[in-house]
Amino acid sequence: MRHFDLSPLYRSTVGFDRLANILEQVSVAEGQASYPPYNIEKTGENAYRITIAVAGFADDELNVEAREGQLFVTGRKTEAEADQKRNYLHRGIATRAFERRFQLADHVRASAATTENGLLHIDLVREVPEALKPRRIEIGARGAIEAKPEPAEA
Repeated sequence: MRHFDLSPLYRSTVGFDRLANILEQVSVAEGQASYPPYNIEKTGENAYRITIAVAGFADDELNVEAREGQLFVTGRKTEAEADQKRNYLHRGIATRAFERRFQLADHVRASAATTENGLLHIDLVREVPEALKPRRIEIGARGAIEAKPEPAEA
């Protein structure tokens, strides 16, 4: 794993500390385990979907939370009594606890979360405020400058 020293960025720039923090978080995230597997897809011009494989988890054992520009997805399996009484010969379906973090871009928010066929789908939408959207400014011809009459001499 590569480690980047971002201290020169901190001492030579002003206002880019958020960008440096994002870069640090991404480099730390590369070292995370790959469980559970996930996909990120673009479903529209301003729409995205994160799909996470959560086989074996019930809806009440999953939590999706957005805070501080990040999306946190956690899964905590509750140990059922029936599961404890089972005698497995092979247990290949992982139901261990997990936490996944996704850094969200500015103005991106989670709009819905659903489960289907062992997959958790989280729909995201980018909503840029009107004040930040580009707007076209019409160029109009300015009327001819009216000549002001000079004062009459007496």
